[in-house]
Amino acid sequence: MKYFKVLPILAVITVLLASVHYVAASNAANLRIEPVVEKLKTPWSFGFLPDGGLLITERGGKLLHVSANGRRNTVSGLPRIQSDGQGGLLDVLIPRDFSSKREIFLTFVQKQSGGTGTAVARGKLSADGSRLADVKTIFQMSQGSKGSRHYGSRLAEAKDGTLFFTIGDRGDRPSAQNLAVHNGAVLRITRNGKPAKSNPFVNQSDAQPEIWSYGHRNPQGLAFDLNGQLWSVEHGAKGGDELNKIGKGNNYGWPVIAFGRHYSGQKIGEGTSKAGMKQPVVYWDPSIAPSGLAIYSGKLWPEWKGAFFVGSLKFDYISILSGNRLRETGKIGTPETRRVRDVREGPLGGIWFLSEDRGTLYRITPNN
Repeated sequence: MKYFKVLPILAVITVLLASVHYVAASNAANLRIEPVVEKLKTPWSFGFLPDGGLLITERGGKLLHVSANGRRNTVSGLPRIQSDGQGGLLDVLIPRDFSSKREIFLTFVQKQSGGTGTAVARGKLSADGSRLADVKTIFQMSQGSKGSRHYGSRLAEAKDGTLFFTIGDRGDRPSAQNLAVHNGAVLRITRNGKPAKSNPFVNQSDAQPEIWSYGHRNPQGLAFDLNGQLWSVEHGAKGGDELNKIGKGNNYGWPVIAFGRHYSGQKIGEGTSKAGMKQPVVYWDPSIAPSGLAIYSGKLWPEWKGAFFVGSLKFDYISILSGNRLRETGKIGTPETRRVRDVREGPLGGIWFLSEDRGTLYRITPNN
């Protein structure tokens, strides 16, 4: 593939100088990248408030409210959070009806029987953004486990208001094939934390009723496309990171099938395919360590309508996937895209991303 280099953008007030590299799948030759919120400590996720403000999570346990005029404060009233390794305060979801209910949802890691586990909380944000009230943990894993990795934790809101979210295998590989636990699954619950009645395993006594799909390793990106289809990106082992089209009741194979190998170099499971197990739509080898997923509306860049934007923690860029047969057709790689943890489309069509290394939330808009 041929790469093109865009000349540095002229500095305008807070606009950062950046050389943007991209693959020749896009006509958007000039991109403006500007910092919006800086001096963040291990940021993990963010969401847009209808008044122009923002909520940003820091893995260490802080939820930050940033007003439309840039004033920043720490939100009080959060549930008790266990910050250790890959765990802590993780995703934040601001639902579509926030203006009327002021409810938000958080995923976080908590201590529980057996160790730690992923949980989901609901709370009401005060009008000034200073505190959460009526906070309730509406979901917790069926059992905690030792170790501090593979918590998953991305949230997405369906059109009917139900919540989808991810949980990794917690480092216990076989558990991703065990429907009696929540490990290695995409789950679906109501806003009260109950399993939706149409979930595939809701009537099975030996299965967790919240499970929507299983056989996942560690999904850290989750989003609906323009047609309402749910997608996830997840970390493989040494090679084999995946983009998956999520379907009701599907088994995505981990650790029975996978692309890539164990870090020891040994073969994973039984190979790359098996009857009854779904294949990824796209896989990366070598692994890019994907985190965050946005599927673009085309508002500012019509040529990117329906394109997938995936953050890379390992190679410090944003991967662009597009085409009738999805493949990586572009990359945005600049000094700012260091360990991209989250990617989202903004209310006005800009592409926003969190750089964990830079401790900064950035916005990308056309440079014209």
